[in-house]
Amino acid sequence: MMRIFIFAILASGLSAAGNALPDGAALKDAARRIDEQVAAFYRNKKLPVPPVTDDATFLRRAFLVSIGRIPTSEESLAFLEIEDPAKRGQVVEYLLKSPGYSSHMTNWAFDLLRLTDGRAGSSANNGPYRHWVRKAITDNMPWDQFTRRLISSAGDGWDPETAAVGYYTRDRGMPLDNLSNTMRIFLGERMECAQCHDDPFGSTERHDFYQLAAFTHGQEPLRRGLMQPLWKELGDGERANSEEYRIARILWDQIYGMSLGGGGAGRIPLPGDYQYRDAKPGEIVGARTPFGKSIRMSEKHDENDGRTNLAEWVVARTDVRFPAVIANRMWKRVMGKALYEPVDEYVPSGKTHHPPMMDLLAELMAAFKYDLRAFQHALLLTRTFQFATNPNPSIVEGGDDFHGRKIQRLSSEQIWDSLITLASGDPDLMPAGPLDEGIYLDGKPVLAGKKAMPQLSKEVLALKTESELRAYFAKLVSEIRGRGDAHGTDGMMMKPAGRRSATAMVRASELPSPAPRGHFLYLFGASDREVVDASSREPNVGQVLSLMNGFVQDRLVNNTEAHLYQCLEGARSDSEKIRRLHISILSRPPTDEEMSWMLDEIKVRGAADGCRNIVSSLVMSSEFLFLQ
Repeated sequence: MMRIFIFAILASGLSAAGNALPDGAALKDAARRIDEQVAAFYRNKKLPVPPVTDDATFLRRAFLVSIGRIPTSEESLAFLEIEDPAKRGQVVEYLLKSPGYSSHMTNWAFDLLRLTDGRAGSSANNGPYRHWVRKAITDNMPWDQFTRRLISSAGDGWDPETAAVGYYTRDRGMPLDNLSNTMRIFLGERMECAQCHDDPFGSTERHDFYQLAAFTHGQEPLRRGLMQPLWKELGDGERANSEEYRIARILWDQIYGMSLGGGGAGRIPLPGDYQYRDAKPGEIVGARTPFGKSIRMSEKHDENDGRTNLAEWVVARTDVRFPAVIANRMWKRVMGKALYEPVDEYVPSGKTHHPPMMDLLAELMAAFKYDLRAFQHALLLTRTFQFATNPNPSIVEGGDDFHGRKIQRLSSEQIWDSLITLASGDPDLMPAGPLDEGIYLDGKPVLAGKKAMPQLSKEVLALKTESELRAYFAKLVSEIRGRGDAHGTDGMMMKPAGRRSATAMVRASELPSPAPRGHFLYLFGASDREVVDASSREPNVGQVLSLMNGFVQDRLVNNTEAHLYQCLEGARSDSEKIRRLHISILSRPPTDEEMSWMLDEIKVRGAADGCRNIVSSLVMSSEFLFLQ
């Protein structure tokens, strides 16, 4: 009887970080309205209503979609043995309140924002920005607020309140590319072609693009000019190899280089190769938005609120486009296929295959006040989400026909997180790694216990004159030399705080970004995070070899300490062992035919080798690697 109520207890007992979920009545009403639109689509297309999927398929689907991993054997047994008709809603609530939801959503955000740990050609890093994004997801920051914070950001890259400047400093030196990605991510507008010429496939002209770029023009580090003379002196001749120069690089790259000054000039010169008659090369143009409710800025003088104006326009003055774009992204995330694709090329609702549905989703996104967790919760409660798998292609070109989930290979992160669940148990019991705020020289910590990067950055950015900067730098060099290079006060080597090894058995969202070449995530198509949504689910030979000979065999199949094998303790028969392994890996008991095959394997190989072979075959099966 205890298992009957386990998910209800867990759902009510877990405290979700950030905004509380809307009340159940509002969520169920939203789900009902969505299902009514799906039913209307069926009637219009004369389609039969699909059956609801079985409990095991629903369980696995809900876990993988909500938190990015398969259920543990304990979670599967708890759900499958429940007879309560409300259990599906209870497990959805349980999942959305779990740390796994934040981890899985963080992977999505990192891919969308192209968030990498380091930066090419610089010792600057995106650690504080990465931490800011993770915390925003964990706190369930509403999407409109999240968007405003990113686009209007300015200040110290190490300050938790302004670390969102990483959105711009991640692309330092490439402001036009950054703007193109802003339009693509938040408004579904592809403008990259217009950087160089009028878009031959769309309506954006080069002049329009530069008027938009004027909002964010002037992205300079805070007060780095104060250090320019000292930096040049230390970089000349033999001093470029000195310890002083390497200490100066900490300030140049990791403090000044991770800060963002100003707020957007609001005007910009056209490039020297501008080729159209509506303006001349080098001519100054003022900021102007290309659609929606217009915002303009003067071309006569620099202002300081361009980024704030741009954020206001994106979120609040583009009519229904802003909520519609993120609603379509969330629909694809939950249902597997978007109402229109690609999701970063906005289609007005009237041009979609079912306009009332698109209108409804945008309306619900606004009604839920851009709470992405609540919006996904409503989708997960729909009968549409519970429909049986549809192996046939969509009857709608470039969109979802709402007729059952299409079979789709798991993402690299879902496979990894599922494998470490089998190897180590529930990975969400391990807390997320903290932000590494240590100061490092030549890869070794300095000033440990005395000062960390946030304090150092605050002090440096507060300096107002070159003489103050030189005096501060001389004192810093003396302090670093006086305390040794890599030792704390007790003389012991300091371990960098919060740094995760690429081989750690932790969630994908905790591993280095992007995954290093040769890593399991890389082999299975994880994004290199150079462009938006660059992950792949295409197969390759490396994936097969990794499953047969690499991580899976070493950490799971041949590892007698793996959590997976703990479920066999107390099993009194070979058939019970097979049943437990099957539920642990595929979230369902075996069929009679499968049981017969596996009993034969154990009879021929013996219990130990037979169980290992069963684990290997199930993990490499299409059922494990695909989402139904």
